[in-house]
Amino acid sequence: METNNFLAQNQIFSHLDKSVLKKIEASAQKRYFQAGEWIVHHGDVWPYLFIVGKGEVTAVKESAEGRSLTLVAVKAGEIFWGLAFFLENAPMPAGLTVSQDCELLLWSRETLLPSLLENGRLSWELSCLMIQRVLFASEIVEKLAFQPVAGRLAHLLLDQSSDNSSEQLPRDLTLDEMAARIGSTREMVCRFLHRFSDDGIIHITRTEFSVTDRKKLQDLAQKVK
Repeated sequence: METNNFLAQNQIFSHLDKSVLKKIEASAQKRYFQAGEWIVHHGDVWPYLFIVGKGEVTAVKESAEGRSLTLVAVKAGEIFWGLAFFLENAPMPAGLTVSQDCELLLWSRETLLPSLLENGRLSWELSCLMIQRVLFASEIVEKLAFQPVAGRLAHLLLDQSSDNSSEQLPRDLTLDEMAARIGSTREMVCRFLHRFSDDGIIHITRTEFSVTDRKKLQDLAQKVK
């Protein structure tokens, strides 16, 4: 990955002069992680901002009972940060784990802060991204508060199928991973998948799902309590 060109293609950095980009590039740390590794755990103080060069990072919230909720998947070209990057000594409200082997460009608070203070547009673009993330978090809370498990599961299946040209969905998420993404348990996910199958909405095989009635699935995804 050619860092300077990579940064220039990102909305946050794209407007910067080449000299400023070069300075920011020089202050970045390149880090490599394998799938399954933890980058940082819930409760740690982690004052860093990063952009994903390759792979995928997942933010996961865990409960005292051992249940987990996937908050967001950060993919190649996207930016994320630890809370302590903005709020000094603030602990992480969620952990960051690697869902696909990844390469990160990492900046500490002290190395990137001068560039943020010197470049108002850079701070503005980052602020706009933060607002987008707040709105996204609000949508997650709204779904958890007002949408039943069946609706959240239907929404997840629709999200997966939107990235495929056919109705065949590979079973690349485990029941535990699906449960984490919708804030439920593997038992509930299994129960509703079989209910969807019995109702003729999906067809389940060992390796994939087939959406057989998209309209019913969309209706379920829109239901509230």
